[in-house]
Amino acid sequence: MITDSSTLEIANGINDRSARGIATAIGRMISSGELVIGTQLPTVRQLSRKLGVSPTTVGEAWRSLAEVGAIETLGRNGSFVRQPTGPGGPRRYRQVAADSDHRGHFALDLSTGTPDSTLLPDLRTALARVSSQTLTSSYLDHPVLPQLEEALRHRWPFVPEELTVVDGAMDALDRIAQVVVRLGDRVVVEHPTFPPLLDLLEKIGADVIGIEVDAQGMNVEALTAALEQKPTALFLQPRAQNPTGVTMTAQRAKQIADAIIASGHSESITIIEDDHAGDIAVGELNSIGNYLPTRTVHIRSYSKSHGPDLRLAAVGGAGDVISAAANRRLLGPGWSSRILQAVLLELLDDQATLEALSHARDEYSRRRREVVQILNERNVFSTGTDGINLWVRVSDERSALMTLAAQGIGAAPGTPFLVNAHPDSMRLTVGLLGAASDLEATAQAIALAATTSGSGRRGQR
Repeated sequence: MITDSSTLEIANGINDRSARGIATAIGRMISSGELVIGTQLPTVRQLSRKLGVSPTTVGEAWRSLAEVGAIETLGRNGSFVRQPTGPGGPRRYRQVAADSDHRGHFALDLSTGTPDSTLLPDLRTALARVSSQTLTSSYLDHPVLPQLEEALRHRWPFVPEELTVVDGAMDALDRIAQVVVRLGDRVVVEHPTFPPLLDLLEKIGADVIGIEVDAQGMNVEALTAALEQKPTALFLQPRAQNPTGVTMTAQRAKQIADAIIASGHSESITIIEDDHAGDIAVGELNSIGNYLPTRTVHIRSYSKSHGPDLRLAAVGGAGDVISAAANRRLLGPGWSSRILQAVLLELLDDQATLEALSHARDEYSRRRREVVQILNERNVFSTGTDGINLWVRVSDERSALMTLAAQGIGAAPGTPFLVNAHPDSMRLTVGLLGAASDLEATAQAIALAATTSGSGRRGQR
């Protein structure tokens, strides 16, 4: 039975009286245990009267909570707290891939964010060596090959308390987020950032705070303000940030670490670094883990550098977080293929592979540099210096995409990458502009598309 006193108690815990603010506050009450599973919530009209807002606003908040499985509405019988299940799908990711049905019609598809297959190392020698090895003798074997763990620890940017291997960077982000982020938690991310990460956090029910990225990395002044809201997690990409191509400088990494320490919340926040570009990044790796090793989880992906189908990423850093994720994984897949782990181990010190990676870095850098030069000559703004993607400012997002599509070129819309308001943009995987493509003609087409005016309306969010 819902009483006036219980409704008032809930209302007093809500400071932001927007639909999002109400949903976030209720979510925090559920995550903290203040509202336990089975608790009956006030009716829409009861809470709207106490808050002084319209029933429509509270209704929107209830719908948001129901969408992530935090509450269950039973019509006239009321609404109740339930165990969150997060049924949402990858909405933003699907927007990036919205034209997937038409990709066969693009003579050149720069929307994918994938590496150039001609620049990947040859796996045949490593596969041949691994084929003669006996790897798994028991389901209870250690999840990571001991020799691979030793090699990875030697390459880590700081001394990790724990280290494991999972099925790629997104798998790592998913598993770590499920450990450190709960419904209603505030979480800091870069703005713009990788759409599937935003999908993941929205599915969990997090309150996402986007911080602008400048030429050196995440803006420290804005981060300092966000830290006053006591976020539980900070997600960032230290190199070749997707989509901007920015690599965090050593000075900025220290400034971010100093801001976290000065906030007084360094023991309650987890920093998750997604080094998705890995060995094809030309920039220096500057990790927050050098300053906060027990609160940092660093993810190193080998998909873009060694091959997407290798499906491996290493995760090292904060022992409590990684152990929790690894233990939970025992109830699922248990471990990543030790055959693939053995292939990666062979590749890490293989001279031919190292030479292939060096060539790939140089080639990606050249392609990016030449496109940027042509765009600069035409006064088209782009960001960053690293990685396979280019973030380009455009006059009108939809018109730019349509102009490129008319010339047989696919590009990713900027909107799915955004947390906050932002000028119209698009992401192009210029790393794919190899020998088979006319780089100069493509760059000129991008410049034309970027300056094409339209309705001023973006695609649907």
